[in-house]
Amino acid sequence: MEPLETITDEVIASRIQNGESALFGVIIERYEQKLTRYGRKFLPRDEQIEDIVQDVFIKTYQYIKGFDTTRKFSSWIYRIAHNAFINEIKKSHRLPQLMPDFDILVSHTVYEDPAAEKREIADIRAQLEQSLDKISPNYKEILLLRYFEDMEYKDIAEILQIPLGTVSVRIQRAKQALKDAYLKLHP
Repeated sequence: MEPLETITDEVIASRIQNGESALFGVIIERYEQKLTRYGRKFLPRDEQIEDIVQDVFIKTYQYIKGFDTTRKFSSWIYRIAHNAFINEIKKSHRLPQLMPDFDILVSHTVYEDPAAEKREIADIRAQLEQSLDKISPNYKEILLLRYFEDMEYKDIAEILQIPLGTVSVRIQRAKQALKDAYLKLHP
């Protein structure tokens, strides 16, 4: 029997559809941290995010019979999560707090002066946060999906339910908006 780590999400989903419901725990293990990290881009409180992620898993389990196993499972579950987080934002009448994990952006090379490196990283982080706060939520989200969640264009198109060509255009516009926001704040 093949180890679970080597089995694709789509195969696991198919097996769940065929009655092996105990395999749903594998889906939870694979996606809980990813969806929680994704939720932090929308909402400020971890407890709220954890509740929504649990709801996402409940919806995923409820609707897994309708999942087309010829498609990518990650796009399908991220779409469920996207809708859940957007609905929570709409319910609370707040704008999303899309904040990337800046440790991914900042190089961790060794400098002779560690204090100078820490100041530089803090400055870069603050500048990026300010710039990201100035662009629209649509642009923030698409940059986060592409560069922080490392999603392919076709997966982003499926999650956001937009045409594939629109993903490319929106990413280019988002990068330009981020650059413009940065230059306005830091001429």
